[in-house]
Amino acid sequence: MSRLSDLYKAMETLRKEGLPVNDDLEQKANEIEEEIIKKEILPILTKNIEPALQPVKRELVLVVDYVPGQPLSVHLSRKRNFTADMPDAKEMVIDPEVAHRQHDTHIEADDKIQRGPARDMAVFFPDGTIIAEKKAVDTLVKVVQKIGVAKVRQVVEEHHLKFCKVPVISNRRDAKYGKSQRDLGDGWLLITHSNNPMKKAFIEKVSQVLNLGIKVTLNE
Repeated sequence: MSRLSDLYKAMETLRKEGLPVNDDLEQKANEIEEEIIKKEILPILTKNIEPALQPVKRELVLVVDYVPGQPLSVHLSRKRNFTADMPDAKEMVIDPEVAHRQHDTHIEADDKIQRGPARDMAVFFPDGTIIAEKKAVDTLVKVVQKIGVAKVRQVVEEHHLKFCKVPVISNRRDAKYGKSQRDLGDGWLLITHSNNPMKKAFIEKVSQVLNLGIKVTLNE
C-alpha cells in the first residue's frame, strides 16, 4: 500500500501549503483505493463473512460505513437495488474460485498446452497500429491495454471467455495458474496460460463483439 501512502502524503502536503489538490490526484487516489479493496480487502471479507452468514437464509445487503479513526459501522438493508439511490456506488465482486483437478501422477489437459514460438503473433488495428512483441504473451497484454481493460473484461463476462477454466480477465489470483496471470492494474489480472491460436481466437472474439476490425496473424 506504499503507493497510496505516498499519494496521501503528497495530497496532505499540498493542503498544508494552501495549494489545491487537483482532480487528477483525487482520481488517482480513488483508483488505488479501489485496486487495494479488490485485490487485498475483498478476498479477506469474502473468506470471513460468507461462512459467518451461512445461518442466514434470506437475502440481505450489508453496507459497511468506514470512517478513518472511527469504529466500523455496518447497516443492514432488505432492499437489493438500494444502489439505485447511490449514483456513485460501484459493485465490487470477486470472481469465484476455480476448482482444478488435482492429480499426483497425471497432468491435467490444461497443462498440456503446446505453445508456439514466442514472436509469431501480430495484431493489426484499423488505425494503423501494429502490435507484435517479441513474446506473444506481451502482444496479448498490449492489445488488451489498447482496447481497454474494462471493455475487454465486459466481453469476458458476457461471453464466458476462459483459459484453463479461469476468466481471461479476472479479479482473483488463481490458485493453480496465478503465476501466469499478468497484473493489468485496478485489481484486474490477465491469464496468459494459452497457445498462440488460443490467444488469436480470444482477440478475434473481442474484436468481433466490440466491432473493432482487428486482424491477427500467426506465423507457425
